[in-house]
Amino acid sequence: MAEIFKNIPEIKYEGPQSKNPFAFKYYDPDRIVMGKKMSEQLPFAMAWWHNLGANGVDMFGRGTIDKSFGASAEGTIEHAKAKVDAGIEFMKKLGIKYYCWHDVDLVPEDEDINVTNERLDIISDYILEKTAGTDIKCLWGTANMFSHPRFMNGAGSTNDVNVYCFAAAQVKKAIDITVKLGGKGYVFWGGREGYETLLNTRVKFEQENIANLMRMARDYGRSIGFKGTFLIEPKPKEPMKHQYDFDAATAIGFLKEYGLDKDFKMNIEANHATLAGHTFQHELRISRINDMLGSIDANQGDMMLGWDTDCFPSNVYDTTLAMYEIVKNGGLPVGINFDSKNRRPSNTYEDMFHAFILGMDSFAFGLLKAAEIIEDGRLEGFVDKKYSSFESELGQKIRRGETTLAELAEKASEMKNVATPVSGAQEYLEGVLNNILLN
Repeated sequence: MAEIFKNIPEIKYEGPQSKNPFAFKYYDPDRIVMGKKMSEQLPFAMAWWHNLGANGVDMFGRGTIDKSFGASAEGTIEHAKAKVDAGIEFMKKLGIKYYCWHDVDLVPEDEDINVTNERLDIISDYILEKTAGTDIKCLWGTANMFSHPRFMNGAGSTNDVNVYCFAAAQVKKAIDITVKLGGKGYVFWGGREGYETLLNTRVKFEQENIANLMRMARDYGRSIGFKGTFLIEPKPKEPMKHQYDFDAATAIGFLKEYGLDKDFKMNIEANHATLAGHTFQHELRISRINDMLGSIDANQGDMMLGWDTDCFPSNVYDTTLAMYEIVKNGGLPVGINFDSKNRRPSNTYEDMFHAFILGMDSFAFGLLKAAEIIEDGRLEGFVDKKYSSFESELGQKIRRGETTLAELAEKASEMKNVATPVSGAQEYLEGVLNNILLN
């Protein structure tokens, strides 16, 4: 196989002082951090759709990036195989062990679903052939149930039973291919599972049908030996005005309502958290405290733009606080997928590598600083002190649900005046965070 990314070396760790644009400054895969290798703490994955498919097209202009990878024509099996070759070479040079995909990222979709499925069989065989003898594996797969016009009213939430059948067929095949490729997870992203107006929508009806589709997917996956994690990726809007998986709390409530919470966890995307009006850390925290944190899409939004920009992560404050939640979670059952894309003018192969080096270094730096926060102890010590009054006998009775309003009212009457609460000291804590990050 001819080399695709010529003149780009294997990316190695050289340390923070390095000025080499093709070297890691913080990602040192064999470095031990809190008892584990950094590569184990950071199971990075390449997004097939962005890295091998996105060519810079936007609503105002055509593509600027050549992603043919030497194929004579795009949208062919030849091109699909060329993307496999490019992806494997790319991952090897960066030391990335995992990849993620939608069904129509792997192969061009035909109007006949049987033809599409045949193409998926061909390309998944090719992936297995090309990854044999390597340590490259599938992180997760999913079905694209938002691009085709048949899904204009949703997939699981569609009003048309025939469209629902097509959605089920795509999910079934995507699970088949995920199992075939040894994937650790299977993701549902409800790209059009929502509504534009309540004037024409039966919300409960649609949510019940989505739950039924997920239930059937779970049962089918388990029946063919899939032991991995099913995931929901929350997103509040775009393309629909209101999507049913608005944020982590909403999605977790949905799973518990329909008895799916034992098999499903959250795949949290940073940019989606922004669109929901939350921080990335908030969405991770809500997932973690509910034992529902499964995987993440590593990117960031542009705060000057109000849509899903999928920038590569560079904000080390965000990556530090994200890795704090992940470390406190005991890691991730699935992994860290770079659902990120180069900016439209960054149109060279070199830019693709620079972007991943940026993202991997940003999360590696975040891991190192998250470990420092935990080892430093000032932040966690302050939080313990803030809630310390509940360590009293009365506080413990409240926590155990062993007291009454009358008993507490009597206690208040004995105190007469309102007790002075402990300061939140937010500015002090932000200073501690700066002290750790800037040293």
